[in-house]
Amino acid sequence: MGKSHNAWWNKTIKAVLVAGLSVSLAACGQTNEAAKPAEQPQAPGTTTTEPAPAAKTPDQVLRLNNFTEPLSLHPGLITDVWSSNVIFQTFEGLTRTDKDGVPQPAIASEIKASDDLLTYTFTIRNNAKWSNGDPVTAHDFENAWKWVLDAKNGSEYAYQLFYVKNAEAAFSGKAKPEDIGVKATDDKTLVVTLENPTPFFLELTAFYSYFPLNTKVVSANPDWAKEAGPNYTSNGPFKLAQWEHKTKLVLEKNEHYWDAQNVKLSKIEMNIINDANTELSMLENGDLDWAGAPTGNVPLDAMETLKEKGLLEITPKAGTYWYEFNTEQKPFNNKKIRQAFAYAISRKDIVDNVTQGGELVATAIVPPTMFAENEKGLFVDNDVEKAKQLLAEGMKEEGYAGVEALPPITLSYNTEEAQTKIAQAVQDMWQKNLGVHVKLENQEWNVYYENIKNGKYQVARMGWTGDFNDPINFLEIFRTKEGNNHTGWEKKEFADLLAASSKEGDAAKRKAILQQAEKLLVDDMPVIPFYFKSTVYAKNPNLKGVVISGLGNVQYKWAYFE
Repeated sequence: MGKSHNAWWNKTIKAVLVAGLSVSLAACGQTNEAAKPAEQPQAPGTTTTEPAPAAKTPDQVLRLNNFTEPLSLHPGLITDVWSSNVIFQTFEGLTRTDKDGVPQPAIASEIKASDDLLTYTFTIRNNAKWSNGDPVTAHDFENAWKWVLDAKNGSEYAYQLFYVKNAEAAFSGKAKPEDIGVKATDDKTLVVTLENPTPFFLELTAFYSYFPLNTKVVSANPDWAKEAGPNYTSNGPFKLAQWEHKTKLVLEKNEHYWDAQNVKLSKIEMNIINDANTELSMLENGDLDWAGAPTGNVPLDAMETLKEKGLLEITPKAGTYWYEFNTEQKPFNNKKIRQAFAYAISRKDIVDNVTQGGELVATAIVPPTMFAENEKGLFVDNDVEKAKQLLAEGMKEEGYAGVEALPPITLSYNTEEAQTKIAQAVQDMWQKNLGVHVKLENQEWNVYYENIKNGKYQVARMGWTGDFNDPINFLEIFRTKEGNNHTGWEKKEFADLLAASSKEGDAAKRKAILQQAEKLLVDDMPVIPFYFKSTVYAKNPNLKGVVISGLGNVQYKWAYFE
């Protein structure tokens, strides 16, 4: 795609730069509506005599940045936004959420639920095909779900399928795979039995842990998902045409997709550039159509000016930014010390002066879109006196004579401008408010996340964005030490509350149980909540139809240029 349909930026960005955008825009995150192209003034006394040229049909090629190399492109193995951004375009589940966040039939043409909401029968579309032309079958779903639930495959998201009958038991080796409540009764019929009624189950079937795998391809080549090529088969609107590791991914329209007639983009080019200034500069130069979330970042220094010029889009997102403690390492094995470090942070200063993306201060875990009460929160932000008291009590319990006796403390974060600035602000707050010296350590995302998973950290930046619209999604992370819980924290009372919530049919009572669990979690403080996230981006206004959910997931199925 050429630069002609990006001429809008050449006009608007100049106004921004003149206004004093003090960022380094080298080469090549979230707002209300990008500015439209300025009208060119006509000289007084002149008339237009030539007819306007016929409008050129824009190239339907979307160019964006996928901020870092995907950890995996196997639906059963991914956990991060940059991998899921690709998977949500190349794969499709039994359902797909629409622009309003409501699950709709997708690979399933028909869905029937029993009166007790324990049994679902899905009918697979007759024209559902894989990118290589193979038919998508009910067996592809059954086998894929059972693959995720085979513990030896290492799926961190296996617990997302524990709503299925005997799924958790099979994962822990207490039941056989054939006992799991997912059965392909024939090629076109999938019958699913649940442990308990699950009102959000059809949202789950739109999530990537529930996506199918091409049984024939997977059986023939276990490494099918490691490279682009004939072995990489998918069933979504787009297919993976190119994967230059750490450099670029290219998706092309999947001609075998059942709803291909409603897919207008012919190609999606995903650069892998780990620098927000470069990303914004590429948008300025007409080399990208999108800068910022959910797959990139807007430079923090550019936020205010972009907002003033109407070039920034900001929408709330059901996500929480937090720091994680390694509770199995001193000194953060002590609850009071963890609380002290949490209370000694001014979240308001961070969202007002560092992130500047319309985030809400978070002193709870579950976003206010799910628990409205959490806009107020569960503890006081920047409660320095309480923090000092708790630190003194915690050090006494652990036998530390003073802060100088504490083990050396390292704060880890992934290499990125925003993470650096947040970490530096927190380092200063902990030094000023607690007298604690903290060393900062950053690493490229893939290395960083591998260390987090393996417990090689003391305090580390992480967070969570909802996979479906229910509080359990934020709380169940901490049910056990396994999966996406990297803190080493677990508590039987907490797990029992989550189990009780799954059996409670009354919505108000279920909410009360989950709020009780959240209070217990926040009181024990294995993670420090900072803020509730927002989606921040700038884009080419000629790009229409991109759907970003309230959970922050993006879909390009309906996107097009006009």
